[in-house]
Amino acid sequence: MTELTPLDCVLGFIRAVERGGGAAEIRPFLADDFRLTEWPHVLSVKGGIRDLQATLSGADQSKDVVKDQHFEIVRTTSEGNRVVLEINWSATLLLDLPHWDAGDTIRARTTAVFEVDNGRIRSQDSYDCYFTDPEQVTVEVPEVPAAG
Repeated sequence: MTELTPLDCVLGFIRAVERGGGAAEIRPFLADDFRLTEWPHVLSVKGGIRDLQATLSGADQSKDVVKDQHFEIVRTTSEGNRVVLEINWSATLLLDLPHWDAGDTIRARTTAVFEVDNGRIRSQDSYDCYFTDPEQVTVEVPEVPAAG
C-alpha cells in the first residue's frame, strides 16, 4: 500500500469537508494533537485556536450553518511536510450572519497552511478573506502605468 503524500492527505481532508463531512468523516485525516488557528477576519475579529475536539465539534455544527460548500483549489505549494493551499470557497448559508442572510451564497478567498506528520494533519493555519459584497467574487487590480 502506498502512503499518501502530505498534499494527498490535505486534499482528501478538503474534499471530505466539501462533501459535508462531520467529525466522523474528517477525523481520519487529523492527528491526535491537531490544532486549528483561525486568523482574524470579518466573522471572527479576534481569531481563535481550536484543538482536535473543538474542531470535530465545529465540523458537526457546520451542517447547521452552511450547505453546498465548494472549494476551488487555485494553487498548491508543498515543501516537505508543509502544504499551502490558495482556495476560492463558497457555501450557501442556512442562517443569518453579519453581512449575509440565510439562503445567500457566502464567498471567501482563503489561504491555508497545513503541517502533516505520518499521514495526518497536525496543524492548520487559515487566513480567510470574506467578500461582504454579494456581487464581488475577486479583487479588482488597477492597471499599472507603463514605465517610461
